[in-house]
Amino acid sequence: MIDTPDLVVLGARVYTVDPEHPWAEAFAVSGGRLSAIGSSAEIAELAGPETQVLELDGAFVMPGLVDVHNHHFLAGKEELFELRVPIGADLDGIIAAVRDHAAGLPADAWIVGGPWASDRLGEVSTAAALARLDEAAGGRPVMLSDDSHHNRWVNSRALEIAGVIAGMEGVALDPEGRPTGVLFEAAGLPVARAQAAAGALDPEQERASAKRGVEILNSFGVTAFQDAGVSTHILEALRSLDAGGDLDAWVVSSLLINDEIFGFAAIGEALVFDGERFRTEHHRPDFVKIFLDGVPPTRTGAFLEPYLPDDVHGAHFHGETLLDPAELTDWLRRVANAGLSAKIHCTGDASVHEVLNAVETLRGEGYESTRYQVAHGQFVHPDDIPRFAKLRVAADISPFIWVPGPIVEAIREVLPRERADQMQPNRALIDAGALVAGGSDWPVSPSPNAWEGIHGLVTREDPSGQYPGALWPEQAITLEEAIAAFTINGAEAMGLGAETGSLVTGKSADFVILDRDPFAAPAQELVQTTVAETWFAGRRVYSASGAAGSAGSAGSAGAA
Repeated sequence: MIDTPDLVVLGARVYTVDPEHPWAEAFAVSGGRLSAIGSSAEIAELAGPETQVLELDGAFVMPGLVDVHNHHFLAGKEELFELRVPIGADLDGIIAAVRDHAAGLPADAWIVGGPWASDRLGEVSTAAALARLDEAAGGRPVMLSDDSHHNRWVNSRALEIAGVIAGMEGVALDPEGRPTGVLFEAAGLPVARAQAAAGALDPEQERASAKRGVEILNSFGVTAFQDAGVSTHILEALRSLDAGGDLDAWVVSSLLINDEIFGFAAIGEALVFDGERFRTEHHRPDFVKIFLDGVPPTRTGAFLEPYLPDDVHGAHFHGETLLDPAELTDWLRRVANAGLSAKIHCTGDASVHEVLNAVETLRGEGYESTRYQVAHGQFVHPDDIPRFAKLRVAADISPFIWVPGPIVEAIREVLPRERADQMQPNRALIDAGALVAGGSDWPVSPSPNAWEGIHGLVTREDPSGQYPGALWPEQAITLEEAIAAFTINGAEAMGLGAETGSLVTGKSADFVILDRDPFAAPAQELVQTTVAETWFAGRRVYSASGAAGSAGSAGSAGAA
């Protein structure tokens, strides 16, 4: 006998993502947890006089979506406080956006924002483009991130303030040896730190940034996520939100061991062993984050075979990892001893190989319970694919990025086409038994819409339709597998499988109501799927209609 439920959901087409009982009609919620699942007749009998009854008249219901890789705080901060460059803007569009934004700012204010597209690198990295950026800013310092958020384009005033000059590593130069303002990877950190020193957010603004990020995620049906790179200020924002009853999602944080792109004050020793004080009911600082390489378009990804020849790197350049094998293994051992799991950023197949070697060493030393995720891993050597399952390393994949699009076009300029097009071997990983979990990498992806990712996983096509064709179509997976990647697999990968990710009695009542049944739609229409309502722990946290208890205007918002 169960207690009289607080809520019963009746008359739905419920996809539970529970292999033993994948379909149901109804469920009951008590104290924020699922207390019964079954037919509408069975569940209706449980309702009492005070029970809220939600009659759905055949609407499709599934577990709340799980995003195993995003940067919710940065996305919220960008929307609330920064310039948003139109997606895919050419140089003229970027300059116009900067000029319009500058017009409303004080004379000495920083202009911060983005993204500029990776395949626009040739346009922006010239002395003439830098001069145009300087003019548009009207003497103000400018810092614009690219769509990978690994590289920046800054103006002359920002270079001057940060003390960045020609000859420093990662500073792009024109043919005359002058900086163009393009800064690759860690070369942008001095500018990021200078900007933070001049205009850092206060704690209330930081809390607002985190809250806005969660609101937007809720509007896309996300009820659990892993932030892939945090420092103390983000940890405190999440702690504060949950302490005040305002954190409407399960959050797992990844504490930065090294920082190639963010410019956060506390990383490494000063951060990763100090996360426990920020733990709350819904916030779990359980992971560390390591950047093991950069991104292929700027030849900072680490590969087993070389990049295409160019004048700067020659004919035999492979890229390199940011930590050598001994350093990586030592860090992973130290954090495992502290009870922390690890997410490791790898874009090239050499960095993936190094992670698997390190995990193999640690598994051999008896570290059995520690969770490991290879983040992105779009290039994996065929010999390494079976090792994911053998070593229990989750593949944190980002199909939002690695379907045809600007980043793929940029990669095709630096790798031979036959290698560039063999990205994200998802079919092979699943067939080999790997745990494949979906992540948006938002705001690298313009939005955290999982249906863009699911569409891409199933079709291997660009959900927007702007880039034709399919990318390695043999690696397409089924709709069931794609939904699992964005629900139970993500939850398992980040240690929340007992709490969420499927509709099973005892788990948190995290569910979404969709505008359609995705199983009844053609695969090419999956991206059209939208969220009508999002419920977290038995509470409605978003409604497209703006009903009470919703996240307000979040449904029309994104990072775009």
